[in-house]
Amino acid sequence: MNNARVDLSEKFVGELDWNLLRTFVVIVQEGGITAAAHRLLLRQPTVSLALQRLESRIGSRLIDRGRGAFRVTAAGRELYRECVEIYGSVARLAEVATTASREVSGNVHVSLASHVITPLLDDTITAFHAAHPGATYRIKIETSADVARSVQESSASLGICLVNKRLPQLDYEVIYREFFGFFCGPPHPLFGRAGLTLEDLRGQAAVSFDTDYVGDALRPVALLRRQYELGQPVVGQSPHLEEVRRMILCGLGIGPLPIHVMERDIRDGLLWRLPPYRKPPAIDIYLVTNPRRALNRAEAGFIAALRRRIADTPIAERTYAGSA
Repeated sequence: MNNARVDLSEKFVGELDWNLLRTFVVIVQEGGITAAAHRLLLRQPTVSLALQRLESRIGSRLIDRGRGAFRVTAAGRELYRECVEIYGSVARLAEVATTASREVSGNVHVSLASHVITPLLDDTITAFHAAHPGATYRIKIETSADVARSVQESSASLGICLVNKRLPQLDYEVIYREFFGFFCGPPHPLFGRAGLTLEDLRGQAAVSFDTDYVGDALRPVALLRRQYELGQPVVGQSPHLEEVRRMILCGLGIGPLPIHVMERDIRDGLLWRLPPYRKPPAIDIYLVTNPRRALNRAEAGFIAALRRRIADTPIAERTYAGSA
């Protein structure tokens, strides 16, 4: 009986198309077949057929769908959890051979939001490279939501980003706090004007981040907008700081940017700081890690070094207010 079960399991593994599992994971993460098809760059019928084939192979319905409904079944939830673990393990196969070495080696994959500027990270990279030259690095810029997803799926060693909703599988700790101010570029009529008030900003066109909503990561900025009726209409949006900055510089409208990151642009006369000058919105930036991820020695050492640097630095010194 046991031998028969083993034979069936081996046959199942041997015949299963692993691409079906990847497609299923994306369907669950995106909350629908249409959104999954868009992310996978496939046609919707192709993704729908892949799900049907997987359900047929598994012998269980994984997602209840129809007439606008979308619900992951109990079997689907269990399979999804296993799939996330599987793909995390597969992503690390290339590094398995290096973990047995005495030398601290391996790749450290850091996923960052586009505006992460802090000496805590830079100094950790400098010191860790000097101590462990065998370690290699990959740094990828993503949206904050994608940073968390990369850490969850174990494709990134660690992430640093804004946080809206915390995922229960991940660990979060504040690495630093920054403040957002409103800015305009040289073509804008408010550029260079002193003595402005929030009233002067009403009715001005705005550009901003995709996360500039009350229910998202830039909630304090969105609340300030709502309170003073600022930034309508919104004429441009981007998930990346560089592109929001570009639109502000081009004069499309006023927009929020982290003050300490923009200090050089202010000194160089590229950006003009707008109200409020006192008590601007504060945003916390988090170090995000996955406690279930099996780390190579370089990853474990780097994360430990960064955490020590955070713990040894009082929050006041990790709060970047920028110049008024």
